[in-house]
This record gives sequence, structure tokens and C-alpha cells, in this order.
Amino acid sequence: MEYSFHYPSPLGGLTLAATEKALTGLWFDGQKYFGAGLDPAAETRPLPIFDEAARWLDAYFAGREPGFTPPLAPKGTDFQQAVWSLLLKIPYGETTTYGALARELAAQRGQARFSAQAVGGAVGHNPISLIIPCHRVVGSSGSLTGYAGGVERKLRLLKLEGADTARFTVPKRGTAL
Repeated sequence: MEYSFHYPSPLGGLTLAATEKALTGLWFDGQKYFGAGLDPAAETRPLPIFDEAARWLDAYFAGREPGFTPPLAPKGTDFQQAVWSLLLKIPYGETTTYGALARELAAQRGQARFSAQAVGGAVGHNPISLIIPCHRVVGSSGSLTGYAGGVERKLRLLKLEGADTARFTVPKRGTAL
């Protein structure tokens, strides 16, 4: 059984999904891919996992590294799971590129290369935003592209973490992300 919970963040409402033991989703309300994989019959119900996630979010939005990760159970392919595992290794306040993730994944799997675009697709479909920090991935040119929650939020999240955002560019409205 899957359950849902709403968290009012400073950057907009968040909807969380979980089993009784682990988070399965965390989305900004209305974001691209909102609720992807969320059971339509999910009940809104208080659970200890939601209390733990709220503690994480409270610390995060207070500008502190939470220091722990609640139990996570994102639903995805083996490839997506591998990419999301790499995202969990990106330190608080730091960024990496899609290309760097592709090179790391290729090295892990003993392959010559992986497509940065394929990695970007997996990053973009991350069902547990913020906690699995897809917002810490930027384009190789420093462009803040590819955040399902919106590029403006991505910039605000990186600033909240104290990342050096001076080197990043925000795509002009109307350009493809």
C-alpha cells in the first residue's frame, strides 16, 4: 500500500509518497512528471516515514545539511537506479555535470562510454526530488537545465546550499531544456 503526505516548503508545496517503510516519491506540486508512479489509490495518512522526511526537509530548508537520509525506495529501471545512486553521492552544496555522471557510470560498468543524454533522462525522471539531489546536476557549459521542478527553483536550491552559482547560466524563456 502507498500513502501520501503534503509538506508546505518555502519554494512551494511538496507531495510525498511512501510505503510504511520508505519514501517512493517527493515532488513539487505541479512539477513535470508530478506523481509519476504514485498509486492513484494512495491514502493520505500520517506515518513515521513522513515524520522522518519532514525532519529532513525542515533541516534542508533551514539551510543546513540534514546529515541523514530517510529510507528510500524509488521505482525505476536498473539504469535509472544506477544514476539515482550516483546522485546520492553528490555532496551538499556541490554540483556535477551530466557528462561526469555518464563517465562515472561507464567506469562502474566497465564500458567505454555512456550517453550524457541518457543519464539526463534518468536524472529528469528522479521520483524523489531534493533528497535524491537531481538539482545538483548542471550542463557542461554551466547551464542550469533539466530540473523538473523548474530552473528558478533549481537556482534557489543551489543558493540555499551555498553552492557557487555565479558561474551558472539560466536558459532564456522559450528555449528547450
